[in-house]
Amino acid sequence: MTSELPFGAPMFDRIRKEHYLPAFEKAIAQAKEEVDAIVSNPEEPDFENTIAALEFSGALLDDICNIFFNLLEADSDEQMQEIAEKVSPMLTGFSQYVSFNEALFARVKRVYELRDSLDLEPDQRKLLEDSYKSFVRNGADLDPEDKKTFGAYDEELSLLSLQFGKNVLDATNAFTLHLTDEKDLEGLPQFLRDAAAQAASDKQLDGWLFDLTAPSYRPFMKYSAISGLRKKMYMAYNTRAIETNSPIVRRMVELRRLKAALLGFDSYAAFALDDRMAGNEAVVNGFLDSLLAKSLPAARRDVAEVFGFARAGGYEEESMQPWDFSYWSEQYKNVHHSVSDEMLKPYFRLEDCIEAVFGLARTLYGLEFKPLDSVPVYQEDVRVYDVTDAAGCHKALFYADFFPRASKRGGAWMTEFRGQSIVDSVERRPFISIVTNFTKPTPSAPSLLTHDELVTFLHEFGHALHGILAEGRYPSQTGTNVARDFVELPSQIMENWAFEPEWLNTFARHYETGETIASELMEKVVEAKNFQAGYLQVRQLQFGILDMAWHSLAAEPDGEVIDFEKKVLAPSSVLPSVSECCISTSFNHIFSGGYSAGYYSYKWAEVLEADAFSLFKEKGIFSREAADAFRECILTRGSTRDEHELYLAFRGREPEIEALLQKLGIIFPN
Repeated sequence: MTSELPFGAPMFDRIRKEHYLPAFEKAIAQAKEEVDAIVSNPEEPDFENTIAALEFSGALLDDICNIFFNLLEADSDEQMQEIAEKVSPMLTGFSQYVSFNEALFARVKRVYELRDSLDLEPDQRKLLEDSYKSFVRNGADLDPEDKKTFGAYDEELSLLSLQFGKNVLDATNAFTLHLTDEKDLEGLPQFLRDAAAQAASDKQLDGWLFDLTAPSYRPFMKYSAISGLRKKMYMAYNTRAIETNSPIVRRMVELRRLKAALLGFDSYAAFALDDRMAGNEAVVNGFLDSLLAKSLPAARRDVAEVFGFARAGGYEEESMQPWDFSYWSEQYKNVHHSVSDEMLKPYFRLEDCIEAVFGLARTLYGLEFKPLDSVPVYQEDVRVYDVTDAAGCHKALFYADFFPRASKRGGAWMTEFRGQSIVDSVERRPFISIVTNFTKPTPSAPSLLTHDELVTFLHEFGHALHGILAEGRYPSQTGTNVARDFVELPSQIMENWAFEPEWLNTFARHYETGETIASELMEKVVEAKNFQAGYLQVRQLQFGILDMAWHSLAAEPDGEVIDFEKKVLAPSSVLPSVSECCISTSFNHIFSGGYSAGYYSYKWAEVLEADAFSLFKEKGIFSREAADAFRECILTRGSTRDEHELYLAFRGREPEIEALLQKLGIIFPN
């Protein structure tokens, strides 16, 4: 059905859950017909009738997937989960229909063999090479029996990934901390008390209700003065889905290993990294080890400082317990840096932050964001904007879904309902979305962001710019469709502006008084930006180390999931390990989010962005010259060229990890 809305926007107001299954069935049938037409083409295989035709086949199916699976994350329920479980094997079957299609692969392979004699432009050459490699990586060169096995692995992995995410969401929603005695609120700021009172009222309860979603859990752990309650929340959060997801972790790790082995790789990590900037396990492990060696002493100093401060304040534990660290760290920060979320939140009203982030995009890239109230949305809190460039030309629809709800998974992410491409000489501009879990407005206060949440907003908006500014012909090459260890560069570079007074001064005003944030407070924000940098760096490195450990296994893992994790993380731990707690069983990024053998990429991209932002510092943080270079070399290009080449074209040299370590204050320039 053709959309009657501006720019072909999704008609969310007409979509019903009972529509999905027949829509998938129709779209898969149509996609198969399109593949069959390529295979039966009597003409000799060439780029247009094989590679380009395959690239644009299944467009309807892609559109439906983009709607359904995005809503599965942002507005899910049991019915959506049931549909996903039915659809997943259908999609796996279609994927195998393509990747195991011997006649289709023969055509692709023939064009690939002729690549040097074809007059292809750079993006076409790369699409050809990527298409061929994709077939090989999806089992096209396997013998019939191995193809069958490979397909069975993929189908099981797809279902297990869905179940893993569902189990985490269910476990997150299953726990609440209901408090009725005001004494139990000691230390909690008013904004958190108000949100908890509203949450309790929504469930027809007295008192205050806290849960494991980010806007509730994180500030509770940071501000609650009652260690026993912090421990209760910590244990609930860090034991989520252990029983249900432990066998899933083991099985997924083994299936990935077996899948990689069929393709001739020693481990799943070797298979995954063969298609990324880093290239292999040795490079990634060397990268992580190098950062860890330089960061671990700083992390230990960070913990020792907080522990010493806590002991002086009456803390009686023999070591700093994990559920106490965030609280005492915040207390230490308040004393030594005199800045806290409670002090800063009044200056970061969400509406002001939205205008400021849009204004930054206007300054750097000439973009304008105009609200489109007439465009339907999938949930009443979602906002839609028409994005135009300096010439007034439409660039994208931008959807923003800011607030938490039980139907939305935790965290923050960017996605798209449609990517950018050119079809039959007509450009399809993208529909880009960001999803967050910021605190909702209450009857007594608007939505106020912590400074960390402002950083999150900028991060996801950086991903959005990557999609909004995309320019290319082929959908698999545009926007964020780049190497996993390159995709975080556009997002992480945007975080830098959150620490630039020159930008913050343009909008940070007290929501009640209108008073501009004091320069002294701004200076403290900048001074405190590297607070606990060593600890936080090691924490992120641990996620990458754990991910690589699971996916570098050359044999089925022995023992329990918790035991394996404890052993892997012991050398890098700076806080006591809690025997009952486990990261792996709620590690959505690597077991249901596409970052398997790829979590290191956050740090990889952080090195790139630290080096890249130095150009803005050199030219000016609002420099159009620097922004134009970043836009032209990075944001518009997608993966039309090798990502390493794109970075070199922008910066003119190789990045070095010292740029990140200096930025974090872990090492200093000579």
